[in-house]
Amino acid sequence: MSKQKISKEKSIRRAKTMTEAVISLVLVGTCAFFVKNTFSNMKDVGSSPYFDQNDIEIPDTTDVTVPDPNQTIYESFQVDTTDKFKGDLILVNEEHQYFGGDEDLVSITDMNYENEISCFTAVDSTYTILRHVYGPMAEMIQDFYDKYNNDTLIIYGSYRTTEFQQQLYEDDLAQSDDGESTRVAKPGFSEHETGLAFDFTESVNHDYNGTGDFAWINANCFKYGFIVRYTEAKQRLTKIQDEPWHFRYVGIPHAYYMDSKDLCLEEYIDLVREHPYDGEHLEFSDNDGNDYEVYFVASDDGSEKTTVPVPTGTRYEISGNNVDGFIVTVYKGQKPVVEEAPTKSFEDSETSDEDTDSEETGDSADESSDGEDY
Repeated sequence: MSKQKISKEKSIRRAKTMTEAVISLVLVGTCAFFVKNTFSNMKDVGSSPYFDQNDIEIPDTTDVTVPDPNQTIYESFQVDTTDKFKGDLILVNEEHQYFGGDEDLVSITDMNYENEISCFTAVDSTYTILRHVYGPMAEMIQDFYDKYNNDTLIIYGSYRTTEFQQQLYEDDLAQSDDGESTRVAKPGFSEHETGLAFDFTESVNHDYNGTGDFAWINANCFKYGFIVRYTEAKQRLTKIQDEPWHFRYVGIPHAYYMDSKDLCLEEYIDLVREHPYDGEHLEFSDNDGNDYEVYFVASDDGSEKTTVPVPTGTRYEISGNNVDGFIVTVYKGQKPVVEEAPTKSFEDSETSDEDTDSEETGDSADESSDGEDY
């Protein structure tokens, strides 16, 4: 190869190298220009007025309140406002009249016969008492008999009509020196007119005073839902002299509390009023470990109905106090009492099957329906 040809190839390579170098320098310079220009135009941007500059609190998922499964949930229940004059806890005394007339009464001697009870009796078959009071009364007397083998008890006073109470009141006034009666309540103001109370006597001395064997009844009656209504210690409040023979039904929870705290009914009604639904409820347990919760709801006297909050899924009872409202008793931990539906007989089942067949064949179901729920 000639020297002239070699020199030409070197010249071409040199020119190519120079061109690439120039292009590289131009690119570097251009990039430097844009970078410099970008930094020159940069400036601080202020905070947005919509941005909260305070520290953001991150919720602590470990501090979530878990609902208490034992917490009582209440619902509204509508009752007739006039029902405040009804119930096991109505206060009947010289200041608060009883407004009744639809008592569910049973003959004491007839009930004894039906239940084959012979350990006590009443003066005659006209002596009556509220149906739901007969059971605990008979149970108490039966337990007394089983303990002492004493069958001398007689029901000497029970439900009375207002007319009969009027007669007793006038007879007592006639024997009074000062024209007042501390032994017989005024007609319309006697517990005997409610069917919730009864008096004892006995067939030996005809004078029940709650001593001897009978002291057991006066000391244990609260276990059956009864209180000794009139005592000498509470005469200032009840306005009735000591009557160890007079028993009044109020229900087991209330009888227990009144006995344990030495309260008469007047004091207990006042105490419950201090425990309204929207305040602290009265809570206590009896000797058998049963837990109760009691609270007061004032009656809405300007309306036919009063809204009473009641617990859901828990047994409760509502009673008027015959004064100004309602007392709700909650049996904590106990399910609501549900009356069992009548048991269908074999004939009922056959009828039901026939009704089903009728429906399947297109016959009208109304023709075989008797309107009863089971």
